[in-house]
Amino acid sequence: MTTALTIHPPIPWTRVCRLDDILPGTGVCALIQGQQVAVFRVGGRVYATGNRDPYTGANVLSRGLTGSYTAGGVTRVKVASPLLKHAFDLESGLSLDDPRVSVPVYATRTEGGDVWTGSPA
Repeated sequence: MTTALTIHPPIPWTRVCRLDDILPGTGVCALIQGQQVAVFRVGGRVYATGNRDPYTGANVLSRGLTGSYTAGGVTRVKVASPLLKHAFDLESGLSLDDPRVSVPVYATRTEGGDVWTGSPA
């Protein structure tokens, strides 16, 4: 089990794919500087997290189910691991099941129809 907010060294902006390559509500996996990064397209935005599920050690989060939840009156987005269904906030990376557990989150941007990811947010 990983403790909250794992910090990774900065990575430069890297083009991942075309925005149209990611169906709305789904994710894809990209290998960026030796790190598997899960990139999601949810609700008109793009999010990126580590692909490794800290509960199982499997690189599967890009294949997880995306959705939303409400916390403190604010609607947020999440991904649930396809294995044990543990859910992670796509903006913070924190586990919704145990706030001591997290996945790294990466900065994202879209430019000219391309999806880019950069250093951890």
